[in-house]
Amino acid sequence: MDFAHSLGLTAPEVFLSLSGLVLTLVAAWGGRSSARLATVLAVSALVGAMVITLGQFGSDANGEAFGGLYRADAFSSFAKVLIYIATIACLAVTPKFFVRGNEYRPEYPLLMLFGAIGMGLMVSATDLMTLYIGLELSSLSSYVLASFARSDERSAEAGLKYFVLGALASGILLYGMSLVYGFAGSTSYTMIRPAFDGTLGMGALFGVIFMLAGLAFKISAVPFHMWTPDVYEGAPTPVTAFFASAPKVAAITMTTRVTIEAFGHQSDAWRQIVIFAALASIVVGALGAIGQSNIKRLLAYSSINNVGFILIGLAAGTVAGASAMLVYLTIYVVMSVGSFVAVLMLRDTDGNQVETISDMAGLSQTKPLLAWCLLFLMLSLAGIPPLFGFWGKFVVFQAAVQANLVILAALGIAASVIGAYYYLMIGKVMFFDEPADVVQAKGDLQHWVVLGVATLFVSPLGYLLTKPLGALAGRAASALFQIG
Repeated sequence: MDFAHSLGLTAPEVFLSLSGLVLTLVAAWGGRSSARLATVLAVSALVGAMVITLGQFGSDANGEAFGGLYRADAFSSFAKVLIYIATIACLAVTPKFFVRGNEYRPEYPLLMLFGAIGMGLMVSATDLMTLYIGLELSSLSSYVLASFARSDERSAEAGLKYFVLGALASGILLYGMSLVYGFAGSTSYTMIRPAFDGTLGMGALFGVIFMLAGLAFKISAVPFHMWTPDVYEGAPTPVTAFFASAPKVAAITMTTRVTIEAFGHQSDAWRQIVIFAALASIVVGALGAIGQSNIKRLLAYSSINNVGFILIGLAAGTVAGASAMLVYLTIYVVMSVGSFVAVLMLRDTDGNQVETISDMAGLSQTKPLLAWCLLFLMLSLAGIPPLFGFWGKFVVFQAAVQANLVILAALGIAASVIGAYYYLMIGKVMFFDEPADVVQAKGDLQHWVVLGVATLFVSPLGYLLTKPLGALAGRAASALFQIG
């Protein structure tokens, strides 16, 4: 084993780990007053890791590290860049949120940084042990982040719910991994794949089912979605934006690598599970959002709904399907971060967060620019052309049709109509209802920059990126299928 080569392949995680140790010392010596410095350093570290990752993507520096525990390839590089961008955006808009309660501490960016390290390990894992280490590193950071607002009872409740249900999901995942190991004789994806060739025994099938159940919790897919609305509502809004973007990318790409690389010969077995989860997530997410009065809970059901569309690409089980997933993920991350940044800017005269949809009435008259940005993001999430969100759904359905899953695509298209209702309802409240005059506070420069970039990305101008984004996603997806 060439440790120098392995360290080179794991350079993004190594760099972030060293940066995290430095940040730990900064937090210990500087105390609460070093929070902003720690945030700047964390963003700088994430930018550095992103540059390293882009260098690996551009140089085809593919290979396995540490005896096949970790793989650096175009697929993992694509996912990591998305994770780092989402984490940077969430860090940029966070300080303003905690200023009023004087609760911003240097531990916050530190937890985000270590969470990014865990997510990087998740998407590069080619062994069940590496997968679990990365997953738990990310999850442990997330549990603390969810309950970071100590003065808010909802935040403490969200952290506790997330921890308890996360522990349950980890137990289910571990049980499935133990069954897979028992029947395959190895925890390596490259050894599991040939061991599961041919007829799949009952025990091995249960192992696959339990693993997919544990992973479904991490991506908040039905029927393991029950934690999402409560955690999204209770957690601080910047944390909710983080949960809806970076961890979602890591969990979905990790699930894709496991199914394609480890269980690639048993696609007929896991495809049925994925199809059910996809359709159920689309329907439950759409119907669950209709009756919501809290914007954060509505966006939580929206995330469940969008996970269903993403899983349609996975169900295809092809390079085109995986590529469509990555395209959709990219667009979804931008739409999700932009939507939550807009929610962050909804504050009353006392600086309190406005989360009730009825309080947004007449926003187009009091805060027209914010209202138009939020409308664009909502319509893009609904997949209404000519906004860029439509393209994400189009490529996913196209991949499903090419994989002869015409009925799945047709059902997905029909169910997407349900989701359009609650997105349009937000537009109706902002533009046609009488002004409630509740939203008064202004956002700062960071909020407007992130919101402006997200709005431009989902606008028709985003279609200029279809070819380069498709080419990058196709190259990343192809790397996933290079295993024999």
